[in-house]
Amino acid sequence: MPGMDSVNYIVSDENFPNPERGFYGASEISNTSSGVISKVIADAHRKQGRTLYLLEFHLADFVSTPISEDYIQHIKNCFQSLRDNGAKCILRFCYSNGNSQKDKPWDATPDRVLSHVAQLKPLIQEFYDVIMVVQAGFVGSWGEWYYTDNFEDDASRKALVDALLDAVPGQRQIELRTPAFKMNLYGYSVADTITRATAHQATALARLGGHNDCYLASSNDTGTYKGDSERKYWAAESLYTIMGGETCGLSAYCHCQPEPNYKDAHGVLQDMAIYHFTYLNQGYHTGVLSRWRSEGCFEEIQKRLGYRYVLEKAFFTKSPAAGSTMRVVMKIRNDGFAPVQNPRDAEFVLTDGSGKVIKTWALNSDPRYWMPSQTTVIDQNIELPSSASGECNLYLNLPDPCETLHNNPLFSIRLANEDVWEEKTGMNKLTTLSL
Repeated sequence: MPGMDSVNYIVSDENFPNPERGFYGASEISNTSSGVISKVIADAHRKQGRTLYLLEFHLADFVSTPISEDYIQHIKNCFQSLRDNGAKCILRFCYSNGNSQKDKPWDATPDRVLSHVAQLKPLIQEFYDVIMVVQAGFVGSWGEWYYTDNFEDDASRKALVDALLDAVPGQRQIELRTPAFKMNLYGYSVADTITRATAHQATALARLGGHNDCYLASSNDTGTYKGDSERKYWAAESLYTIMGGETCGLSAYCHCQPEPNYKDAHGVLQDMAIYHFTYLNQGYHTGVLSRWRSEGCFEEIQKRLGYRYVLEKAFFTKSPAAGSTMRVVMKIRNDGFAPVQNPRDAEFVLTDGSGKVIKTWALNSDPRYWMPSQTTVIDQNIELPSSASGECNLYLNLPDPCETLHNNPLFSIRLANEDVWEEKTGMNKLTTLSL
């Protein structure tokens, strides 16, 4: 670009940790002696590129009573451990850990469930910063909305979802087990699919996503889909809502590459791109995960789950001066399967040679719209402060917007480039200016 210096950036192939994406570790919590994420556990997971956990709280002891204060305190301790150790969770509540007769009751009555949601609401409101997404849960074995004696009608299920939409802050989404639940409970069709204009708002339409807990296990993912219209619905919706889950068994549909003898067997890489997968269980199904390793696509999956933002090139005004306007043009590509889905701050940060922040400027672009397989161009003028002098550094900072996490680099987004990430600050260095 005329009158501008250009900087090319080197793409990184490293599998590094980033918030709100990737393979997760699962934790089933049935008592007050499990579920707290220690620093040792968190650090071990970060070394493998993971920052996400499924916290599945089992409420079997409270099917007929309020949740005890001891267990409420334990849930709080689990959330606090996430804050302390740079992690977030997928949150689910359930009443049973099996689907046989001996595992009954599989869930509680609708009135009891609603009273539990009311009990949990203050806790969820307080710690929503470390909750990436809430799975609707509560209903049926494992909270997966299938085996149930208490929620056999749409009215009781919708009342639960409405209660969760109220209990969970508007900045977070609720996931339903199949597309049919959202379509049937709220009267949506493919024609009502979320668009850019209706996305990321505090509405049921924008806040209800999905989790596929039998991913690629059969031609219809073991009942997850009832037809092509539901597939089209989730493929479109998941561009703006969180999609994740787990695999549950080997099939012709869970190979790395397409299987030509099976209709719609795209192969997992193409399928994850179609449904914009943000997260997946790293511990189940072991046979499927082993297949991906042996067929050679596991490493690509773990790097591409969710977003993977790559800085391609940037342009800066030549010889900028303190007190003047500097133009910045950046090209950012998303190599992931999805964009970041929760609110995310984005800003330019100018520091002096010692690292002291001189000024910040909010970016005129929202990372939730840096779409997969696309390059986003950000073109912005910033007014350099007249007090700036000497060697200064300009950064792209993508911190968590929650006040409790904003200044913690463990919750900031790292770009997939070499020699730009500063672990201490959680910022990505764009260039050095002589002012």
